[in-house]
Amino acid sequence: MLVAAAVCPAPPLLVPEVAAGAAAELDGARTACSDALAVLAASRPDVLVVVGSCDADADADHQGPYPQGSRGGFHGFGVDAEVRLGDGEEGPRLLPASLAVGAWLLDRARWGAAPVEGLAVADSLEAARCLEAGRELAAADERVALLVMGDGSACRTLKAPGYLDERAAAFDTAAGRALGSADTDALAALDPVLAAELQAAGRAPWQVLAGAAEGAGLGGRLLYEDAPYGVGYFVAAWS
Repeated sequence: MLVAAAVCPAPPLLVPEVAAGAAAELDGARTACSDALAVLAASRPDVLVVVGSCDADADADHQGPYPQGSRGGFHGFGVDAEVRLGDGEEGPRLLPASLAVGAWLLDRARWGAAPVEGLAVADSLEAARCLEAGRELAAADERVALLVMGDGSACRTLKAPGYLDERAAAFDTAAGRALGSADTDALAALDPVLAAELQAAGRAPWQVLAGAAEGAGLGGRLLYEDAPYGVGYFVAAWS
Protein backbone atom coordinates (compact mmCIF):
# COMPACT_ATOMS: atom_id res chain seq x y z
CA MET A 1 0.00 0.00 0.00
CA LEU A 2 1.01 3.61 -0.38
CA VAL A 3 2.59 4.97 2.80
CA ALA A 4 3.86 8.36 1.57
CA ALA A 5 4.21 10.53 -1.50
CA ALA A 6 6.10 13.63 -2.53
CA VAL A 7 4.93 15.84 -5.39
CA CYS A 8 7.63 17.94 -7.07
CA PRO A 9 7.85 20.06 -10.22
CA ALA A 10 9.71 18.55 -13.15
CA PRO A 11 11.46 21.39 -15.02
CA PRO A 12 15.12 20.73 -15.86
CA LEU A 13 15.66 24.28 -14.57
CA LEU A 14 15.62 22.74 -11.08
CA VAL A 15 19.12 21.51 -11.92
CA PRO A 16 21.42 24.51 -11.23
CA GLU A 17 23.74 23.65 -14.12
CA VAL A 18 20.78 23.90 -16.51
CA ALA A 19 19.43 27.10 -14.97
CA ALA A 20 22.93 28.66 -14.94
CA GLY A 21 22.68 32.32 -13.93
CA ALA A 22 19.01 31.96 -12.98
CA ALA A 23 19.61 29.03 -10.61
CA ALA A 24 18.89 31.04 -7.46
CA GLU A 25 15.35 31.77 -8.64
CA LEU A 26 14.27 28.21 -7.81
CA ASP A 27 16.12 27.85 -4.50
CA GLY A 28 12.80 27.87 -2.65
CA ALA A 29 11.46 25.05 -4.80
CA ARG A 30 14.62 22.97 -4.28
CA THR A 31 14.41 23.42 -0.51
CA ALA A 32 10.75 22.39 -0.51
CA CYS A 33 11.59 19.31 -2.60
CA SER A 34 14.25 18.33 -0.06
CA ASP A 35 11.69 18.65 2.73
CA ALA A 36 9.21 16.49 0.82
CA LEU A 37 11.84 13.81 0.21
CA ALA A 38 12.58 13.77 3.94
CA VAL A 39 8.94 12.83 4.51
CA LEU A 40 9.37 9.91 2.10
CA ALA A 41 12.48 8.68 3.90
CA ALA A 42 10.74 8.92 7.27
CA SER A 43 7.96 6.64 6.02
CA ARG A 44 10.44 3.73 5.76
CA PRO A 45 9.21 2.45 2.38
CA ASP A 46 10.16 -0.89 0.87
CA VAL A 47 10.35 0.71 -2.56
CA LEU A 48 10.22 4.22 -4.02
CA VAL A 49 8.74 4.73 -7.48
CA VAL A 50 9.42 7.95 -9.37
CA VAL A 51 6.43 8.79 -11.57
CA GLY A 52 6.60 11.32 -14.40
CA SER A 53 5.10 12.03 -17.79
CA CYS A 54 6.47 12.07 -21.29
CA ASP A 55 5.10 13.37 -24.56
CA ALA A 56 2.91 10.68 -26.08
CA ASP A 57 4.08 11.37 -29.62
CA ALA A 58 7.69 12.49 -29.31
CA ASP A 59 8.64 10.09 -26.52
CA ALA A 60 6.63 6.95 -27.27
CA ASP A 61 9.68 4.79 -26.58
CA HIS A 62 10.08 6.36 -23.13
CA GLN A 63 6.77 5.17 -21.70
CA GLY A 64 6.56 2.39 -19.13
CA PRO A 65 8.61 1.14 -16.19
CA TYR A 66 12.28 1.83 -15.55
CA PRO A 67 14.40 -0.45 -13.36
CA GLN A 68 16.78 0.74 -10.70
CA GLY A 69 20.04 1.88 -12.26
CA SER A 70 18.41 3.48 -15.32
CA ARG A 71 20.32 6.56 -16.39
CA GLY A 72 19.48 9.87 -17.97
CA GLY A 73 20.90 13.32 -18.41
CA PHE A 74 20.47 16.88 -19.53
CA HIS A 75 22.56 16.96 -22.71
CA GLY A 76 19.56 18.28 -24.62
CA PHE A 77 19.71 21.38 -22.45
CA GLY A 78 23.39 22.01 -23.13
CA VAL A 79 24.64 20.48 -19.90
CA ASP A 80 27.01 17.54 -19.67
CA ALA A 81 25.41 16.07 -16.53
CA GLU A 82 24.18 12.50 -16.09
CA VAL A 83 21.99 10.97 -13.39
CA ARG A 84 21.01 7.46 -12.38
CA LEU A 85 17.83 6.14 -10.82
CA GLY A 86 19.42 4.58 -7.76
CA ASP A 87 22.04 1.87 -7.79
CA GLY A 88 21.96 -1.06 -10.16
CA GLU A 89 22.82 -2.20 -13.64
CA GLU A 90 22.28 0.38 -16.35
CA GLY A 91 18.89 -0.01 -18.00
CA PRO A 92 18.37 -0.26 -21.77
CA ARG A 93 16.55 3.09 -22.11
CA LEU A 94 17.40 6.64 -21.14
CA LEU A 95 15.12 8.32 -18.61
CA PRO A 96 12.69 10.92 -19.94
CA ALA A 97 13.29 14.44 -18.62
CA SER A 98 10.73 14.23 -15.80
CA LEU A 99 12.31 11.08 -14.35
CA ALA A 100 15.81 12.48 -14.86
CA VAL A 101 14.89 15.50 -12.74
CA GLY A 102 13.49 13.14 -10.11
CA ALA A 103 16.72 11.15 -10.16
CA TRP A 104 18.66 14.39 -9.74
CA LEU A 105 16.58 15.34 -6.69
CA LEU A 106 17.19 11.93 -5.13
CA ASP A 107 20.91 12.14 -5.78
CA ARG A 108 20.99 15.63 -4.29
CA ALA A 109 19.23 14.29 -1.18
CA ARG A 110 21.61 11.29 -1.04
CA TRP A 111 18.62 8.97 -1.08
CA GLY A 112 19.32 5.57 0.39
CA ALA A 113 16.12 4.75 2.24
CA ALA A 114 14.81 2.19 -0.28
CA PRO A 115 15.35 0.81 -3.80
CA VAL A 116 14.19 3.16 -6.56
CA GLU A 117 12.22 2.41 -9.71
CA GLY A 118 10.60 4.64 -12.32
CA LEU A 119 7.36 4.84 -14.28
CA ALA A 120 6.79 7.17 -17.23
CA VAL A 121 3.21 7.69 -18.36
CA ALA A 122 2.06 9.43 -21.52
CA ASP A 123 0.88 12.95 -20.81
CA SER A 124 -2.28 12.10 -22.76
CA LEU A 125 -3.08 8.90 -20.83
CA GLU A 126 -6.77 8.66 -19.96
CA ALA A 127 -7.70 9.37 -16.36
CA ALA A 128 -9.08 5.87 -15.78
CA ARG A 129 -5.83 4.27 -16.93
CA CYS A 130 -3.79 6.64 -14.76
CA LEU A 131 -5.85 5.66 -11.73
CA GLU A 132 -5.43 1.97 -12.52
CA ALA A 133 -1.67 2.38 -12.92
CA GLY A 134 -1.58 3.98 -9.49
CA ARG A 135 -3.55 1.16 -7.90
CA GLU A 136 -1.13 -1.36 -9.40
CA LEU A 137 1.85 0.54 -7.99
CA ALA A 138 0.32 0.65 -4.52
CA ALA A 139 -0.43 -3.07 -4.60
CA ALA A 140 3.08 -4.06 -5.68
CA ASP A 141 4.62 -4.02 -2.18
CA GLU A 142 3.69 -3.67 1.48
CA ARG A 143 5.16 -0.18 1.87
CA VAL A 144 5.29 1.88 -1.33
CA ALA A 145 6.31 5.53 -1.62
CA LEU A 146 5.95 7.71 -4.70
CA LEU A 147 7.93 10.69 -5.96
CA VAL A 148 5.52 12.30 -8.40
CA MET A 149 7.05 14.71 -10.91
CA GLY A 150 4.81 17.16 -12.73
CA ASP A 151 4.01 20.79 -13.45
CA GLY A 152 0.83 22.77 -13.57
CA SER A 153 -0.29 24.92 -16.47
CA ALA A 154 2.34 26.47 -18.73
CA CYS A 155 -0.09 29.24 -19.68
CA ARG A 156 -0.04 31.45 -16.60
CA THR A 157 1.45 34.64 -18.11
CA LEU A 158 2.07 36.36 -21.43
CA LYS A 159 5.68 35.17 -21.37
CA ALA A 160 4.81 31.59 -20.41
CA PRO A 161 5.74 28.77 -22.82
CA GLY A 162 2.08 28.42 -23.78
CA TYR A 163 1.25 32.13 -23.65
CA LEU A 164 -1.55 33.40 -21.39
CA ASP A 165 -4.76 31.42 -21.00
CA GLU A 166 -7.31 32.94 -18.64
CA ARG A 167 -8.33 29.45 -17.45
CA ALA A 168 -4.85 28.54 -16.25
CA ALA A 169 -4.92 30.22 -12.84
CA ALA A 170 -8.17 28.53 -11.84
CA PHE A 171 -6.90 25.14 -13.00
CA ASP A 172 -3.71 25.51 -10.97
CA THR A 173 -5.59 26.76 -7.93
CA ALA A 174 -7.77 23.65 -7.97
CA ALA A 175 -4.77 21.38 -8.53
CA GLY A 176 -2.78 23.01 -5.74
CA ARG A 177 -5.70 22.71 -3.34
CA ALA A 178 -6.07 19.01 -4.17
CA LEU A 179 -2.34 18.32 -3.83
CA GLY A 180 -2.16 20.17 -0.54
CA SER A 181 -5.09 18.33 1.00
CA ALA A 182 -4.42 14.88 -0.50
CA ASP A 183 -7.82 15.04 -2.19
CA THR A 184 -7.73 12.01 -4.46
CA ASP A 185 -11.24 12.60 -5.78
CA ALA A 186 -10.37 16.13 -6.90
CA LEU A 187 -7.20 14.93 -8.62
CA ALA A 188 -9.08 12.12 -10.32
CA ALA A 189 -11.61 14.66 -11.60
CA LEU A 190 -9.04 16.86 -13.38
CA ASP A 191 -10.09 17.20 -17.03
CA PRO A 192 -7.45 15.68 -19.35
CA VAL A 193 -8.63 17.77 -22.30
CA LEU A 194 -8.42 21.03 -20.37
CA ALA A 195 -5.07 20.00 -18.90
CA ALA A 196 -3.71 19.38 -22.40
CA GLU A 197 -4.98 22.74 -23.64
CA LEU A 198 -3.30 24.42 -20.67
CA GLN A 199 -0.09 22.37 -21.13
CA ALA A 200 -0.31 21.00 -17.58
CA ALA A 201 2.18 18.12 -17.76
CA GLY A 202 1.49 17.05 -14.19
CA ARG A 203 -2.09 15.92 -14.78
CA ALA A 204 -1.33 12.28 -15.64
CA PRO A 205 1.25 11.69 -12.85
CA TRP A 206 -1.06 13.36 -10.33
CA GLN A 207 -3.87 11.03 -11.33
CA VAL A 208 -1.53 8.04 -10.96
CA LEU A 209 -0.95 9.31 -7.42
CA ALA A 210 -4.71 9.59 -6.89
CA GLY A 211 -5.16 5.95 -7.82
CA ALA A 212 -2.29 4.81 -5.61
CA ALA A 213 -3.60 6.75 -2.61
CA GLU A 214 -7.17 5.46 -2.73
CA GLY A 215 -8.10 4.23 0.74
CA ALA A 216 -4.61 4.92 2.15
CA GLY A 217 -5.85 7.61 4.53
CA LEU A 218 -2.95 9.97 3.84
CA GLY A 219 -2.94 13.65 4.72
CA GLY A 220 -1.26 16.31 2.61
CA ARG A 221 0.71 19.53 3.00
CA LEU A 222 1.46 22.04 0.27
CA LEU A 223 5.07 23.12 0.80
CA TYR A 224 5.53 25.36 -2.23
CA GLU A 225 3.37 26.99 -4.90
CA ASP A 226 4.54 29.51 -7.47
CA ALA A 227 4.68 30.24 -11.20
CA PRO A 228 8.05 31.96 -11.65
CA TYR A 229 8.22 31.41 -15.41
CA GLY A 230 4.52 31.38 -16.13
CA VAL A 231 4.38 27.65 -15.28
CA GLY A 232 2.65 26.37 -12.15
CA TYR A 233 5.06 24.60 -9.78
CA PHE A 234 3.90 22.70 -6.71
CA VAL A 235 5.63 20.78 -3.95
CA ALA A 236 3.52 18.67 -1.61
CA ALA A 237 4.09 15.94 0.93
CA TRP A 238 1.58 13.19 1.70
CA SER A 239 1.95 10.94 4.73
